[in-house]
Amino acid sequence: MTDKDSDTKHARKRGSRRKSSAPTIGDVAGEARCSPMTVSRVVNGEGNVRDETRQNVLNAIAKLNYSPNRAARSLAGGKQLRIALVFDNPSASYLSEFLMGALEEASRKDIHIVVESCEKTADAIPLIKRLSETGISGFVLPPPLCDDQRVLDAVTEVDGIAIAVGQGKASGSHGAVMIDDFQAGYDMTKHIIDLGHKRIGFIIGNPEQVASGRRLEGYRAALEDAGLELIDDLVVQGRFTYRSGMAGAEKLLGVSPRPTAIFASNDDMAAATVAVAHRLHLDVPNDITVCGFDDTAMASTIWPELTTIRQPIREMTAWAVAAIARITRERNSGERREPEQTIMPYKLIRRESDAAPSLAGNRREDIVEGRSVK
Repeated sequence: MTDKDSDTKHARKRGSRRKSSAPTIGDVAGEARCSPMTVSRVVNGEGNVRDETRQNVLNAIAKLNYSPNRAARSLAGGKQLRIALVFDNPSASYLSEFLMGALEEASRKDIHIVVESCEKTADAIPLIKRLSETGISGFVLPPPLCDDQRVLDAVTEVDGIAIAVGQGKASGSHGAVMIDDFQAGYDMTKHIIDLGHKRIGFIIGNPEQVASGRRLEGYRAALEDAGLELIDDLVVQGRFTYRSGMAGAEKLLGVSPRPTAIFASNDDMAAATVAVAHRLHLDVPNDITVCGFDDTAMASTIWPELTTIRQPIREMTAWAVAAIARITRERNSGERREPEQTIMPYKLIRRESDAAPSLAGNRREDIVEGRSVK
């Protein structure tokens, strides 16, 4: 048998399986030319569906001999709401906080959480469509997925609900919860300047995430306001991963004269910077100050513990889950509102990794309340 004959045989088998498989809620939606959510509303006898659309759905159900399964019946109208957390984020410490916030809130409200990962952003689009067919009505999206309009549009196409968590800038098409990344980046840079540093390195986060650019803008604005020169060699690209932090730190610490402080856009990259400094026999913070962002578990489990921006990741994700539950209830009663956007406060946490240039000193933990600019 030739390769071509083999491929044709396998294609026939796949086609046979597709024909023999039971129709899904997505098949009905396609036949009726509506969203899976609308099919679910018809199946559950809800009133907020136009008569013409309802009849199209009923006709499609009859034509395809569709039998709603339990998951589909739970969509937007069952006893237990089902929400999906879809992520493409390389930071394990960030994801740990993200998942804990969602699971804790889901437990309090008897919500079923489905956790799905994708290797790249483009994979999220078919994944969202597939999940909507299984009864998922709400999607909690962390960066970088929440910064991609194609992903948000995919949720809109299935008439689902999305809450963007940690979105650098609200898109307006769905709900969002975030901090003021610009002001947080500004405040951390100003803190380092106030310690006496003039050569401050910066490691940028993932270029696909809006928050990365906002933190960089805050860094630049603080330098400008302090009358300090922005030196191109002191700004390097990272990707929010430990490995990219190591590469960025090696570049910055290879500059002559080297910076006396490095501000990394997340704790993973800041921890990597500390590791590189130790390998080069530099003391942190006596030889170099290192600061991070997020205040994940990483920040307080390395030595020295990191001065960082505390982003309330867990609280933001909990808010997102609660918001989806609230929006679903409102939709079930026929009410639709404009997407809700909220900005949560951050904090600058001072620990052991910062000091005045070339000066040692006793450290203590200080908390400086972050300002939020709307």
